[in-house]
Amino acid sequence: MDKDRVAGAANDIAGKAESAFGQATGNAARDASGRAREASGTVQNIYGQAKDAARDLGDNASSYAKDALDAGEKYYRQGNKAVASAVKDQPLGALLIAGAVGFTLAMLMRPAPRPRSFRDYYR
Repeated sequence: MDKDRVAGAANDIAGKAESAFGQATGNAARDASGRAREASGTVQNIYGQAKDAARDLGDNASSYAKDALDAGEKYYRQGNKAVASAVKDQPLGALLIAGAVGFTLAMLMRPAPRPRSFRDYYR
């Protein structure tokens, strides 16, 4: 619980008491002061609640991120073991696949051929 919530609740109660005292004695200034203090306490309490909610949201997001990271690490390790096992069982196939992937990436990354003359644009 945030200290603003505690202080806000205290100001809210004090403001209600002060307002009630002002109404009972017929003192309009004390009644208005009590209502202002009560409103101030309510706002401070709401501010404390918002801070608590933001803190809880941050804690939950951090917890979810840690869980996702742990799960991702687990799947990465399992996948790594599976690939290592497949390469160990069939090294020639793995070499051919790696070569095909490398050739494909090289073809995708090379620049487009440039036309030799102006007429080549209109063929």
